[in-house]
Amino acid sequence: MCSIFGVLDIKTDAGELRKKALELSRLMRHRGPDWSGIYACDKAILAHERLSIVDVNAGAQPLYNEKKTHALAVNGEIYNHQALRAEYADRYQFQTGSDCEVILALYQEKGPDFLDELEGMFAFALYDSEKDAYLIGRDHIGIIPLYMGHDEFGNFYVASEMKALTPVCRTIQEFPAGSYLWSKDGEIRQYYQRDWFDYDAVKDNVTDKNELRQALEESVKSHLMSDVPYGVLLSGGLDSSVISAITKKFAARRVEDQERSEAWWPQLHSFAVGLEGSPDLKAAQEVANHLGTVHHEIHFTVQEGLDAIRDVIYHIETYDVTTIRASTPMYLMSRKIKAMGIKMVLSGEGSDEVFGGYLYFHKAPNAKELHEETVRKLQALHMYDCARANKAMSAWGVEARVPFLDKKFLDVAMRINPQDKMCGNAKWKNTCCVNVSNPICRQAWRGARKSSSLMVSAIAGLIR
Repeated sequence: MCSIFGVLDIKTDAGELRKKALELSRLMRHRGPDWSGIYACDKAILAHERLSIVDVNAGAQPLYNEKKTHALAVNGEIYNHQALRAEYADRYQFQTGSDCEVILALYQEKGPDFLDELEGMFAFALYDSEKDAYLIGRDHIGIIPLYMGHDEFGNFYVASEMKALTPVCRTIQEFPAGSYLWSKDGEIRQYYQRDWFDYDAVKDNVTDKNELRQALEESVKSHLMSDVPYGVLLSGGLDSSVISAITKKFAARRVEDQERSEAWWPQLHSFAVGLEGSPDLKAAQEVANHLGTVHHEIHFTVQEGLDAIRDVIYHIETYDVTTIRASTPMYLMSRKIKAMGIKMVLSGEGSDEVFGGYLYFHKAPNAKELHEETVRKLQALHMYDCARANKAMSAWGVEARVPFLDKKFLDVAMRINPQDKMCGNAKWKNTCCVNVSNPICRQAWRGARKSSSLMVSAIAGLIR
């Protein structure tokens, strides 16, 4: 995980602002401790703190086009960058192997209207010195945080965390998920629009569980691009068990070269956190034993959790009690994960929102209201689970990736007939009972009791 910091629409002395930008960007260096970079001119400043995961040697930021007229600072990962590189190779001269450089290629070809072609998680700021224009963009769900504000002189700021803006900005807002700002228009535009936002578009669909399985496998596989060691977060529940099982399936080969070569770190490590003796830790260990991961239990005491709360609030940047409570174990675990040399982990955020897995979904009066609530939960996720996973892990320089929120997977999972997500559907429940006859599925079922029967029946078979 990296951080970006930008000053745009500069109205005061750019030299002094450059010094201030370095100082404020440093407040987010926990997100990217590997390298720092800055672009500065009279009209714009872009600073970057890097956590190097892809193209470790040559991917330092800001990134530039060949003529150095376009400067780009990105926090995120572009999972379809290889396909985009191949598509634009004859029209754009790539300068690095960074997955994020495809943003410059797309901008050169299409201007600001290209963000829906990106598959991944990202927040970026791009400055075009030829046009004296800038483009700010954020991923479809808001997996990556981004904030904006103005100082008393009218200078416009963007940053990955609010703590970098509070010293200078009079007003601070979250940059909307699934949106971009093109300075020539001056308006924030939502690019992420889907038919499944509307119940009427999905109510008559035929559900295909095999398509769902395949989409999730492809999502997890795409999320494994990495030139550094990675792991999985394994709680013992269904969502993390499924992600861990699929990751284990592909961990032995490098996805970067279509599995032609062996993985540099083929042994998959899994991590669980909790109070010593907790049932979650026991369940996670049983799942890990079945999958054959190198499993690490991270214990903390109640007092250690209480002692960490002030730091957790500083990093998570919220006083929401539920978010703080869920962030504290993750924050403590992240520190141990980083100490073991792991820079990236896969996590199961998003599954309950997609499949209606929370207990209160059992009370959904009908499929229409269930579907509308899943859409609402997804659209608000950037304020809660996404912020928790991103900021709790990045507090110690670890990147969290969330395959359940992959754009392609969402298009499959959210087009499922909502009736099939309703709890109590006998057809799906019978299928589920067959799946949980497998020992590993029984362990996953422990964490899936709150989930819709469709979610269990559709993906529990993946962890056999």
